[in-house]
Amino acid sequence: MMQQQQQTGDGIADLAQLQSTMHAIELACSSIQMHINPAAAEATILSLNQSPQPYKACQFILGNSQMGMAKFQAAAAIRDAAIREWSLLTSDDKRSLISFCLCYVMQHAGSPEGYVLAKVSSVAAQLMKRGWIDFTAAEKETFFYQINQAILGIHGVDVQFSGVNFLESLVSEFSPSTSTAMGLPREFHEQCRMLLEKDYVKTFYCWAQNAAASVTRRITDSNTEVPEVKVCTAALRLMLQILNWDFRYNTTGTKGGRNAFLPGVRGHSSPKKSDCTIVQPGLAWRDVLISSGHVGWLLGLYATLREKFSRGGYWLDCPLAVSARKLIIQFCSLTGTIFLSGYADDGQMQEHHLLQLLSGIIQWIDPPDAVSQAIEDGKSESELLDGCRALLSIATVTNPIVLDNLLKSIRPFGTLAFLSTLMCQVIKVLLTKNCEEGTWSWEARDILLDTWTTLLVDSTGGTELLPPEGINAAANLFALIVDSELRVASTSAMSGDDDDDLYYLQASITAMDERLNSYAFIARAAIDVAIPLLTRLFSERFAALHQGRGIVDPTPTLEELYSLLLITGHVLADEGEGETPLVPNTIQTHFLDTVEADKHPVVVLSISIINFAQQSLDPEMRASVFSPRLMEAVIWFLARWSRTYLLSEEIRDNTLNSGYQQQQQQQHFKKALLSFFGETYQGKFVLDIIVRISVTTLLSYPGEKDLQELTCSKLLHALVRRKNICGQLVQLVTNAFANEQTFFVLNSSNQRSLAQTLVLSASGMGNSGASNQYVRNLMGHMTKYLVELSNKRDLKNVAQQPDVILQVSCLLERLRGAASASEPRTQRALYEMGLSVMNPILVLLEVYKHESAVVYLLLKFVFDLVDGQISYLESQETAVVVDFCMRLLQLYSSHNIGKISLSLSSSLLSEAKTEQYKDLRALLQLLSSLCSKDLVDFSSDSVETPGTNISEVVYFGLHIVTPLISLELLKYPKLCHDYFSLLSHLLEVYPETVAQLNNEAFGHVLGTLDFGLRHQDTEVVNMCLSALKALASYHYKETGAGKTGLGSHASGVEDSSGNMQEGILSRFLQLLMQLLLFEDYSPDLVGPAADALFPLILCEQVLYQKLAKELIERQTNPTLRSRMASALQSLTSANQLSSTLDRMNYQRFRKNVNNFLIEVRGFLRTI
Repeated sequence: MMQQQQQTGDGIADLAQLQSTMHAIELACSSIQMHINPAAAEATILSLNQSPQPYKACQFILGNSQMGMAKFQAAAAIRDAAIREWSLLTSDDKRSLISFCLCYVMQHAGSPEGYVLAKVSSVAAQLMKRGWIDFTAAEKETFFYQINQAILGIHGVDVQFSGVNFLESLVSEFSPSTSTAMGLPREFHEQCRMLLEKDYVKTFYCWAQNAAASVTRRITDSNTEVPEVKVCTAALRLMLQILNWDFRYNTTGTKGGRNAFLPGVRGHSSPKKSDCTIVQPGLAWRDVLISSGHVGWLLGLYATLREKFSRGGYWLDCPLAVSARKLIIQFCSLTGTIFLSGYADDGQMQEHHLLQLLSGIIQWIDPPDAVSQAIEDGKSESELLDGCRALLSIATVTNPIVLDNLLKSIRPFGTLAFLSTLMCQVIKVLLTKNCEEGTWSWEARDILLDTWTTLLVDSTGGTELLPPEGINAAANLFALIVDSELRVASTSAMSGDDDDDLYYLQASITAMDERLNSYAFIARAAIDVAIPLLTRLFSERFAALHQGRGIVDPTPTLEELYSLLLITGHVLADEGEGETPLVPNTIQTHFLDTVEADKHPVVVLSISIINFAQQSLDPEMRASVFSPRLMEAVIWFLARWSRTYLLSEEIRDNTLNSGYQQQQQQQHFKKALLSFFGETYQGKFVLDIIVRISVTTLLSYPGEKDLQELTCSKLLHALVRRKNICGQLVQLVTNAFANEQTFFVLNSSNQRSLAQTLVLSASGMGNSGASNQYVRNLMGHMTKYLVELSNKRDLKNVAQQPDVILQVSCLLERLRGAASASEPRTQRALYEMGLSVMNPILVLLEVYKHESAVVYLLLKFVFDLVDGQISYLESQETAVVVDFCMRLLQLYSSHNIGKISLSLSSSLLSEAKTEQYKDLRALLQLLSSLCSKDLVDFSSDSVETPGTNISEVVYFGLHIVTPLISLELLKYPKLCHDYFSLLSHLLEVYPETVAQLNNEAFGHVLGTLDFGLRHQDTEVVNMCLSALKALASYHYKETGAGKTGLGSHASGVEDSSGNMQEGILSRFLQLLMQLLLFEDYSPDLVGPAADALFPLILCEQVLYQKLAKELIERQTNPTLRSRMASALQSLTSANQLSSTLDRMNYQRFRKNVNNFLIEVRGFLRTI
């Protein structure tokens, strides 16, 4: 629509054409703003962006248009065209475009259209980065001389402000996390980042520093806001941005990286809500950041302005104040080699730096009660919150003892005592004001909790030691925390259902876990006080329950017990995250004067809770006291506590290693503590109580899914993690599960989880024979029932009865759970279990073909069975399983199970698609499990025996599955992932099987591959590329050996209309070339795409030469034609690339593809 005519004679563009273009763009922008024919308007703007070399028209619009949006679009078009055509531009053109943008920004610095100036600045920064590696040092200096002159303020405040803003855009563009995509490899962005850090980042900081200092007096002397304020604010913002830079190189250019073990840096990664960025710029920055007095100037500036505008509450939230505080907070995170000089006073230098900062920050937050009262009276909370963030930053770079001493030099108390006082005040506000999430007190509490967590957790995950005053501070804080939680719990119990003020206590255990972990660290820091406190609080609540029974409403007390159980569980034990958690170190190292184990404070506390939990076995107490909510906390506590203390195996380990321990007293204490709950003392008795509580919970709280889930997946699962408990557990639970139907009240997932737990408990048996016999006894009645049911003559009638369907479903869930618990020790019994129900499974599939839920359970059981067994099976057993799977697939196919009738209503069609999706996922998982036999095989013989042909069942499965998988179903993320994962695996392991598919099925596979290559999920695209690589590699190697390979699938076949369809390899060669050269994609896909492209080129060399010739002929410019020919030649010959498909050649071809794309992708996309 807008063909721009470039003058080739005197270089002057046709004015009328330029005006016409400008008017067209202005009209398009107006149409978009007024929602008049937006599609046509967007097409007009797009034509400007995509037209070749639109620079004169864009510059004309920027210089003459009166519409800001038109100028914005013109700047965007300059950026898009220049990045696209960069390799076509001359050096003068490149410099000219950057200079134009910089000059425009400076000349229009006072323009009210700030968004236009920001866009032009951004374009200049991006173009400067694009040519950064190619520009000479002199060319860069020319650009920056102009910028420096602006920042010095020579041309006025507006120009100074624009100069600082440009540097902010430039630094942002060079930072990988905020850079703009340019279609270039990551290496380019990293090299630019490294060069800027080495040569200019420090210089930019100094310029910003000087700019801020140059306007400070004007700001402080004025009683009103002056233009210089925006310059100072922008300079502070730029300094903050630079300190946020990810410093990696020191002044010598060697890679430094962050070292978490440098002095002053805390190396743990405790979970926190508040992020804190460590600043480690290196020794070369000391003169700018430390020696220059820069920190003192910054603190002085803020203090002066704070005092001057103290009566104007608005000032605390103005951009200048916010930027200054953020920069101060960032200086609190300064650490690393900047403080190292090789002398003994290195630590003192950092301490002096932190003390200087803390001296200024303390004024924002002290005294805490007065500050919080001022906030409640209307003052902004931002200063207090920033003060809390500063404390968190200081805590991140120091240790508790150093931190505590900092404040003692300027206050009569230590920093830890002040931290405790501050947080106590915040908690009091939370409590008295019933604050909701998002309020200042809520946010302050979270930041201060993170500060305590950062201080108290050492690099190994243990708890740091505090000085005596710090211990007292932690003790006082923990006491207030517990008191506040109990008061909120009690109050919430009596609140109406609609009262949302205190809803946060009603959150789930998981949601509270992060906060409770922080509470536990504080408690452990003062463990001598915390454990007796918790014991006393429990005793008081237990006594209150009994004294007021039948007289006083127990709900408030029960809510308090709920909170106490959660807090105590976190204090006494850690989560473990898959490992058996040890006794927390602070508990091991305290209470060493306790002689008798039963008098130990931890034992006393634990026994009191267990005795309370035991009362839930009494039906009367259970009905009046133990609500489902309270039982959730009881079960959760028992699960967490038992992993650490119950029948612990640490006792034996400590006995064996005690001769090598330096602290014999500590080891003796630990052994005594764990022995109390060991096998020879109270361990079995406590285990018996816990198991009986578990069984009672499962049977006495019908419909309480969350409670039953905790019992099955948390408590019982925790118990079977140790073999010495398993043996005890087996005797207590198995009989009820194996021979009674009472557990049928559990939902499906809990049935499955319980069966899995009980089978896993077989590891506690004395030997493999006993374990297998236990599993046979446990599951025998279930398999017997299914066998008898399948043999009934009137099965079709009996099977449709609701109670039978329920029982079959429950038993299938149990079989699934058992199958998923397969281990070498019990593999034989589980295989026999599966073998005994193979025929019944097929019979039930036939009978329940119209019961989608039962069909799904049958398929999932078969998948779980195969997945758990296949890698252990010998060849004969494998043949039995493969034959069974083949029969299952045939039966599924013969009844058209999974096919959808298009005559269904929309709601039924949607439901049918969901059911089909679940079935197909199960089938895909089954096929994937069968394939895994070729990757993981623990059997003693080979599966390469007659009658064992996994590829045959996979081949048949593909014929069944592929027609059912529509592109619509592939929009389900999980199904899509499973399908392409299987396809990629099949093509790598069984390419010959896929090659044998009929044309229809093979065509369907091609269609899904085509869909997958265009998918938004890079993982899906990656799997499709792996599949293509496997197909092409197979065909190339087979044909090289004189075989047919993919045969007609590769050469092309006739469709139903008699038209010749191109082969798979030629089709995807063209598609992949199109993708790499002309479309947008993630840089992470370049390597996998190269791996697929290499064998495709080798297979289709004639087609590749034809495509290469077409690419060359499309270039009308002789220079570009020569470059394209040279690049294509290098693609297949550079780096000593040969035609052998081995690892070395794949690596070489990846390098060739990267170089090829950098060379040609830019100018190819301009055509």
